[in-house]
Amino acid sequence: MKNEKQSENKAPIIQAMVWYKEEDWEKLIEMFTDGHLLPKSYADWLEKADKMVEQLEAAGDVVIKVFIDPVTFPAWCKKKGRKMDMKARTDLAIEVATKQSFGPKV
Repeated sequence: MKNEKQSENKAPIIQAMVWYKEEDWEKLIEMFTDGHLLPKSYADWLEKADKMVEQLEAAGDVVIKVFIDPVTFPAWCKKKGRKMDMKARTDLAIEVATKQSFGPKV
């Protein structure tokens, strides 16, 4: 049997999630070196992403959605010397979420 006090005392984990806007979907898929690995439609991707958010939040985690922008993402990749792939998208999301979570408080 699960110890309820353990789960009550569990600190939430901050989860950075790569997120997209529907109007950017087609352009981003073409840009990404691994775009062929993503779902064919924005609706399919969104359905999977929303389920993942539900699961994480149900587990008590905090989700920070980091939107990938078709202008700023290529610039970030160029500056960092990165390919525009899932690893770069994930690293950007972690970088942004970390700044949001631990950055200076306003």
